[in-house]
Amino acid sequence: MAGGAREVLTLQLGHFAGFVGAHWWNQQDAALCAPTGAKEPPGELCPDVLYRTGRTPHGQETYTPRLILMDLKGSLSSLKQEGGLYTDRQLDAAIAWQGKLTTHREELYPQIPGLQDLLSAEGVLSSDGIWRVKSIPNGKGPPPLTTAAAPKPFTPTEDSIRVWSDFLRVHLHPRSICMIQKYNHDGEAGRLEAFGQGESILKEPRCLEDVEDRLHFYVEECDHLQGFQILCDLHNGFSGLGAKAAELLRDEYSGRGIITWGLLPGPYSRGDPLKNIYRLLNTALGLVHMSAHSSLVCPLSLGGGLGLRPEPPVAFPHLHYDPALPFHCGAILATALDTVTAPYRLRSSPVFMAHLADMLNFSGKKVATAAATIPFPLAPGQSLPDALVQLGGAAAWTPLSACGSPSGTCCFAQSVVLRGLDRACHTSQLAPGTPLPSPLHACTTGEDVLAQYVQQQQPTVRSSAHLLLAPCMVAPPYPQLFSPGLSQHGLVVDGPPSGAAVESIPVLGALCSSSSLNRTLGDLARELTKLDVRRWASFLAAGVEQGDLDEALQELRSLAQCYRSGGGLVD
Repeated sequence: MAGGAREVLTLQLGHFAGFVGAHWWNQQDAALCAPTGAKEPPGELCPDVLYRTGRTPHGQETYTPRLILMDLKGSLSSLKQEGGLYTDRQLDAAIAWQGKLTTHREELYPQIPGLQDLLSAEGVLSSDGIWRVKSIPNGKGPPPLTTAAAPKPFTPTEDSIRVWSDFLRVHLHPRSICMIQKYNHDGEAGRLEAFGQGESILKEPRCLEDVEDRLHFYVEECDHLQGFQILCDLHNGFSGLGAKAAELLRDEYSGRGIITWGLLPGPYSRGDPLKNIYRLLNTALGLVHMSAHSSLVCPLSLGGGLGLRPEPPVAFPHLHYDPALPFHCGAILATALDTVTAPYRLRSSPVFMAHLADMLNFSGKKVATAAATIPFPLAPGQSLPDALVQLGGAAAWTPLSACGSPSGTCCFAQSVVLRGLDRACHTSQLAPGTPLPSPLHACTTGEDVLAQYVQQQQPTVRSSAHLLLAPCMVAPPYPQLFSPGLSQHGLVVDGPPSGAAVESIPVLGALCSSSSLNRTLGDLARELTKLDVRRWASFLAAGVEQGDLDEALQELRSLAQCYRSGGGLVD
């Protein structure tokens, strides 16, 4: 890898993980394609951490995500499992067969109008059947295309999005997509609903061998592999698959960092008791087993809680989203993920995955919470010290781990990232002799401003803080969730809206080892203890023994005890 990048391999498991992942990769792609001046230094985030170079059968250089993606039959829509970059169309055309030929074609969902315009900006299919890929950042790849027309702005409508592949604009390597044919994405029958079903997938020799081959393909080409990040559905059977995948990675690649993001869709209703009980059981078993095999686990959700009682979704002052739409929820969670993972993707002085996990998971605290301010509220002409004083404490951040409000909780360790602010506003611009509104206004660098703010909020807490210039990219097909009072670059403006679509935003994100997990995990264990699991025998029949469930409940209680507060309350 160029420049000695510390590579990360991403595993994306489940359909909601697909929504989060599609937005995540679209944002990486948008950042790669962002225009930069010829004399500008390389960006702060190193794309080689997540991407790999390769060549098609025609010798064309490509740049694709280092990704293994698993989903169910029927989830790909018009996307081909082998991708579009490496298909040898000339070879296909040369194959001749003299006998009788019968074609069986599966009906595909139609391609969404407008998305093809975006993809055409990535490359074109020429008359010789070869896909010509546009230039790759940092000098990789062929010269840029000049014949493709600039794509028109495109935002998919909620009615047009059926599956995550409907809006993915990134080309994938043929070894990325691994379909689970045993279970269906659509319909009521053949669903992957229970933890035990997911566990059993990687117990099947053929599937295990396939996944191991894909792992070896990606890992063996890495020079400095730092670890793995797993994006995994937590509410369904993929919870068991994710736990088994984390166990496989720990056994095969000991010493590498493994950070697992347990993903839960928006709020649920009480309308389907069986589905809610399964969700509760899958979430509990997933957190216990994933934390046992991962360096760190962080649940991510826009829901207000993990329990059976429905809680209202979290709110953002400058976002208007539909919590029932995975397309919306996935976009917001991907934006948070793109921010909090920045430390181990930095080009200069990165905090490696294992070190980040070690900072947050001491004393058995293997589960962390996430919070974010999306977008970070900064007005034109305002300085970072002004904005942080106005924002207040960490309780003003929006919680993203379904653990309720952080107010009154204790933080044991945290990693904070603020990105997307112009350097000119990093420090106070008050005239000499003007009384300083706060100690933050006396700092001489933006890094000092953020570090002092974090230290003020949690004086006794082990913390790290990173300030980046690069914003989060939210151009189409990212949904336009933003209030009219935001500028093109996500600043909070007064007066009439400009009418320009928001293309990038500043974001404040944090990972925290928090005492809120004592309450959340403890409540989860208590709810499950009250259940008569014999009424839900189908869950146990899917592969989880009663003894296994009892043991997991005890481990969940022990995990909750690790987060008993001992001071340092969040205001």
